[in-house]
Amino acid sequence: MSVVWSPKLDNDAQGWLDISAKLTREKFAPLADELDREQRYPWESIDELVSSGLAGIFIPREYGGQGASLTSTVAVVEHVGSGCSSTAAILCACQLGAFPVLLGGTEEQKKKYLGEMAQGTATSFALSERSTGSDAAAITTTAEREGDGWRIKGEKYWIGNGGASRYYVVFAKTDPEAGGRGITAFMVDKESKGVEIDELNDKMGIRGTNTSNLKLDTWVPNDAMVGEEGRALRLALQTLNVGRIMVSAQSTGLALGAYHTAAERAVARVTFGKPIIDNQGVGFRLADVATQLSAARLMLYEGARAYDAGEDIQTLGAMSKLFTTELSHMAADVAVQIWGGFGYCKPNLAERLYRDQRVLEIYEGTSEIQRLVLARAVRQEVEKSS
Repeated sequence: MSVVWSPKLDNDAQGWLDISAKLTREKFAPLADELDREQRYPWESIDELVSSGLAGIFIPREYGGQGASLTSTVAVVEHVGSGCSSTAAILCACQLGAFPVLLGGTEEQKKKYLGEMAQGTATSFALSERSTGSDAAAITTTAEREGDGWRIKGEKYWIGNGGASRYYVVFAKTDPEAGGRGITAFMVDKESKGVEIDELNDKMGIRGTNTSNLKLDTWVPNDAMVGEEGRALRLALQTLNVGRIMVSAQSTGLALGAYHTAAERAVARVTFGKPIIDNQGVGFRLADVATQLSAARLMLYEGARAYDAGEDIQTLGAMSKLFTTELSHMAADVAVQIWGGFGYCKPNLAERLYRDQRVLEIYEGTSEIQRLVLARAVRQEVEKSS
């Protein structure tokens, strides 16, 4: 048994993990430093994801995907994340774009968009705006009826896979007076007239990914609507519930990478006649990382199992994201500290992971939002039982 707990996977999940392990070892990890240095989107890695089936791993078979479980999917994302945070983030962004269509799309939309996703034509999730991150109900993008369709106006921001994706699930207010009950989702093609991406963010970490804005003054037909009119905020929150499990997989993957490089350095580095891991100040920190990493993985895989079983994962997903992302912060920090001056300088895995990690506590709901979700759940449980 390894020091850090590992899940017992079924044959299907183990098969997907084996594929991702080979690709991570031979393709993704060796490219990670270059992507970070050049801030370059890895189209060659996208080709590998498509040809291996990983691009459509969670998409049902009837729509051209692999129909794998969420457990299989998080096992893949976790392992890819241990070698290349950017590629793992791209995988997560693709799945995030697929979920609104899976949960609320028509049969025609599923056949078209999910089928294309499985072949590498990505869809992005476009909810956030410059001044409305956590407060999704406060978005200002609007959609007004125009002929037999809708005129969408506004700007979206912080879009994962932005610019690299062909399609965008855009959330807009169709009834501005109704607040969160007046938001509707639409499929928007990047090639449509009045759609423009003119800013790619220069990020601290996961620099092999694209994060962009999306300016909109475009018309879409009625059949571009995803789900019911005015009910898209609920659709977005359902999507984010699953997305939080995916980010948890990214986080534990990154934490595993940080833990392994730190442990290897602690055993190899000798000071005052002994490996530095024999100093309690170093060894105890690694013991804490290993313990919390095991707990984080237990929570992650239980969340995936619960989703696969059709259970409500809102609370567990929030707990998992909160715990795993903050654990990854600790693991990356310990790795830099153990590597010392080398860990503060490029190129060094610990230095890159330290920068890659920080966004995990921000996107798909900040740590503060997860605590808010959990505090509300505590209150509701108490009120229900009293």
